[in-house]
Amino acid sequence: MTTTLDTIAVTSPRAVRSQRPTPAGRALALLRRVPTWLTILFLVVVTAYPLFWMFINSLKSNTDFLNNPSYAFPETWRWDNYATAWQTGNLSTTVMNSIIVTLPSLLLIVVLGTAAGFALEVLVFKGRGAVLLLFLAGIMIPGQMIILPLFNAFFQLGINGSHLPMILIYTAGGLPLTVFMMATYFRAIPREIFEAATIDGASMVRAFFSIGFPMMRNAVLTVAIVQFFLIWNDLLIALVFGGKKSLNTIQVGLLNFSGEYGAINYGPLFAAICITVVGILVLYLFLNQRIMKGLAAGAVKG
Repeated sequence: MTTTLDTIAVTSPRAVRSQRPTPAGRALALLRRVPTWLTILFLVVVTAYPLFWMFINSLKSNTDFLNNPSYAFPETWRWDNYATAWQTGNLSTTVMNSIIVTLPSLLLIVVLGTAAGFALEVLVFKGRGAVLLLFLAGIMIPGQMIILPLFNAFFQLGINGSHLPMILIYTAGGLPLTVFMMATYFRAIPREIFEAATIDGASMVRAFFSIGFPMMRNAVLTVAIVQFFLIWNDLLIALVFGGKKSLNTIQVGLLNFSGEYGAINYGPLFAAICITVVGILVLYLFLNQRIMKGLAAGAVKG
């Protein structure tokens, strides 16, 4: 004879009341969150204040900017500084030139860098470690050292005075870092996936475009954003190889706000910077989640 005893838990009102947080407990929990809130507030201020400062100064006249503190509000709100910035900085031309230079460079960097990372990490061949070290050596070469030899080479080829030299330099300059990052990301993909594709009859080119590249979408986007900022914000290469005013990029166009004797028209200058920064901020806000996923993708080996 088997006897089954069921245990019934009885919850008394006193036990329920004892589980509720007391006012002292709630106050202690709030005090524990104060350092976190203060840290977040500090980071928000540090990030947002430069943008606010830049916007406020874009609405000032030169007299207001020089006679009053830079953090003070303008005495006269000069909204016409934005129209002046667009005309003086020739932003319609400089922004288009930046796009013409940036997009082909990004396309070449992403395709060639991803393919090289795939070959160096997935394919097995003798000397791939030495090849990767050669790519890494490119990161250590300062760009200022090769400007004169490159200028002479492009001059002899007769391609100066066009966008092509800048595209070639940006592509070559962006490949070392891209190859290193993409090789790191490919380490997180199990080799069995590519082995299964090979058994099914897929070539390496098919495996790359059908399996490897689609699996690296977030990583590719992260690398593209990093390279985009490096190319878009470059001044030295664009200034040296641009050659003529019609080829000026956005960063070179900002030099137009400096007068003949070094006088700077601060209001329109800050207005031009605001116009260029807003587009980049909007782009980042739309893509930040994918960028975070891409940064985390290469952190762990699968």
